[in-house]
Amino acid sequence: MSLRFRLLASIPALLIASAAHAQLSDPQTADTANAATEQSTDNAASGDIVVTGLAQGRNRLDTSVSVSSLDADLTTKIPPRNTAEILRNLPGVRVEASGGEGNANISVRGLPVASGGSKFLQLQEDGLPVLEFGDIIFGNADIFIRNDLSLARIESVRGGSASTFASNSPGGIINFISKTGEQEGGSFQLSSGIDYREYRADFAYGGRIDANTRYELSGFYRLGDGPRDVGYDAMRGGQIKANITREFEGGYIRVYGKYLDDRSIAYLPNPVRVTGSNGDPSYINIPGFSINEDTLHSRYIRSVQTLDGNNNVVRRNIGDGMHPDVKSVGFEGQYEIADGWNVTERFRYSDISGDFVSPFPASVGDAQTTANGFAGAGAQLFYASGPLSGQRIANPGALGGNGLLASVVLFDVDLKSLNNITNDLRINGKVDLGGGQLSIAAGMYNSRQDVKTDWLWTSFFQTVQGDGRSVLVDIRNAAGVSQTAGGTLYSAAFFGNCCRRSYDIRYTTNAPFAQLGFEIGRLNIDGSLRYDFGSAKGSIAGDLPGAVTTRAQDINGNGVISAAERNVAFLPNNRTGIDYDYSYLSYSAGVNYRLSPTLAAFARYSRGGRVNADRLLFGPTINLQTGGLVNGAKPYDFVRQAEGGLKYSAGPIGLFATVFNARTEETNYLLSQQQFTSRRYEATGVELEGRFRAGPFSLSAAGTYTDAKITSDATDPTLNGNRPQRQAAFVYQATPQFDFDPVSFGANVIGTTSSYTQPVNQLKMPAYTQVNGFVMVRAADNISFNLNANNIFNVKGITEAEDAAIPANQLVRARSINGRTIAASVRFDF
Repeated sequence: MSLRFRLLASIPALLIASAAHAQLSDPQTADTANAATEQSTDNAASGDIVVTGLAQGRNRLDTSVSVSSLDADLTTKIPPRNTAEILRNLPGVRVEASGGEGNANISVRGLPVASGGSKFLQLQEDGLPVLEFGDIIFGNADIFIRNDLSLARIESVRGGSASTFASNSPGGIINFISKTGEQEGGSFQLSSGIDYREYRADFAYGGRIDANTRYELSGFYRLGDGPRDVGYDAMRGGQIKANITREFEGGYIRVYGKYLDDRSIAYLPNPVRVTGSNGDPSYINIPGFSINEDTLHSRYIRSVQTLDGNNNVVRRNIGDGMHPDVKSVGFEGQYEIADGWNVTERFRYSDISGDFVSPFPASVGDAQTTANGFAGAGAQLFYASGPLSGQRIANPGALGGNGLLASVVLFDVDLKSLNNITNDLRINGKVDLGGGQLSIAAGMYNSRQDVKTDWLWTSFFQTVQGDGRSVLVDIRNAAGVSQTAGGTLYSAAFFGNCCRRSYDIRYTTNAPFAQLGFEIGRLNIDGSLRYDFGSAKGSIAGDLPGAVTTRAQDINGNGVISAAERNVAFLPNNRTGIDYDYSYLSYSAGVNYRLSPTLAAFARYSRGGRVNADRLLFGPTINLQTGGLVNGAKPYDFVRQAEGGLKYSAGPIGLFATVFNARTEETNYLLSQQQFTSRRYEATGVELEGRFRAGPFSLSAAGTYTDAKITSDATDPTLNGNRPQRQAAFVYQATPQFDFDPVSFGANVIGTTSSYTQPVNQLKMPAYTQVNGFVMVRAADNISFNLNANNIFNVKGITEAEDAAIPANQLVRARSINGRTIAASVRFDF
């Protein structure tokens, strides 16, 4: 792979319209943030200095916000099977890490996850957003992040000043901070699955070129099936990252780049049998198909034909899965313009494209009954792929060992451009005032985010089989005439022929902000404002009201229109313009008091906004005649939060407790239900975090109790008072470990109580506890071996389900965490 970076001609103009993202303040902050990760394990674990979501890097006992950090040591010892799995170790953060390498649903402190992605939480890399909106449909922000040896640490801010220190992040910020060459030397690591097929190589090297210049270069490449057997290289690709920093008197400047080209499976809901009652269900594997070890992806179903965004016949590769293609380049710098006063500049341009292709079971049922419902009584079934392709299925009741047939919609999206460009310019300083110190920060943030995607959905019938052996099934009528094209239909026939869509929208975000803080003795008071204003301009086309999106077309070019070719999905020439503006104010105020050198108390109240992006565009908020907003409609949601707590940190012991209340108003589009919602929510709870070290033993743990409810639903008042979908009352994690010389071993325990699949509060997803473990042996000063297991006890951890209640056939479509996987690695440090 090679680094290929491309800047837009508009960069100079954007630099002039620069912005402040309020990450780092004093001249040493950026370097301190990274250098801190190279210090002792104690310092990294305690997260004494935090820079994310604050006006300046501070000790967490002096901040009136809830902040935490994760050291890269955790991901080295217990390597996550995907990036989102790391985030489950952050207190207050709820992560449904069952979607694969990306496509996770992430929330914080009871804020709703009505659809997918991280709507109220912003994911950042080195202080700038990965995407301006974390819930772009089929473009969740975590798809475009990879964890490798470049990671120094992860910092998080929940609630609090996140409302005013970043746009579109009222719930919080999670910041992936990279190494920048503070530590001389490097590492090379080889990893392999023991009971699953995936091979990976990682490297990182950094150090000083001279006394004032340092650099870091890192990357990885991998190949294999991934945690679930699919029979082909579903995980293939890698990443290269590089940065170089030049220090000078009073500041520094850093240039960096990233190239990511990777493919990984997107695990969507799969069939599972559910017995018992809605309130006390048992999720049982279907014969021949395990909900936590299998997937409908298969070596025998690799591609489909469809029409692209220009209505040309193309063949799409299902094996592309989630395919991020990211080329980014940026720089940051800081300069001391006067004693105690600094200017910080941050800029990044990311060229982002790729694909999202994955099968979604619209329904699963008895094979013969399904075939009859599609092609009429007496329908015949034939194998359409695999070793028996072309043969008639004589006994559909035994098909695949379970007699089931899945009617699948292929979520197939061409991510043509999610390009974004962000700039961040700010000034901050301190003034002595009345025996105390007044801190001042001000600046302006600006970004431009493209959402240019084409939805190219098709459908097909397939068997329900694991181990990557599912096959396509051709359905013929009683007369023997095929009603499918080798099992395939050229439209989303099982999804109401919905969703042949094209988006071409550009969102601009501008946000001036200011903060004042006053510190006198043990008391610290601060307040901040942020004014977001921006626009959405572009066009959409597709299944707008009244549109016809299917037609007859000879796809295979044989001059005959077959039954399957009578209903071919295409993009109609009905493109309509979108053009609207918005603006809103966010604010936050807090107080922190040091009760003693080791104990502090804080309180804060905040209101933050979050703009709704592409999820609004085909819904009732948009006036399709004018392209503007319907009268009175707001394209943004507010979150109001009150919080307060105690923080204790003394040497090997740290205890942190926060009580919170969050009130959320949300408009959203639920894709799998094809439903627009407008709801209000309230969540009250307590967030606990602790750490302890005694000799070779250390323990970090966190737990969050949340009492959440829907307070108002605009279209279905019967939901008022119900618990939001997938919101557990209690989530927790604990990481005990022993560090001897030369052996370390430990565990990572993550769990949740039960929750409901849908807001009607009928079918429950059971509580579960996942246990991961590791043993690391340092064979020499520069060689270490690691054996790690993920989900040791192979539990079924159901994170979401499409069905609100157990259906008559007891077949529910659900998503589970991965089953047990064991991996080993060897690492060479030099």
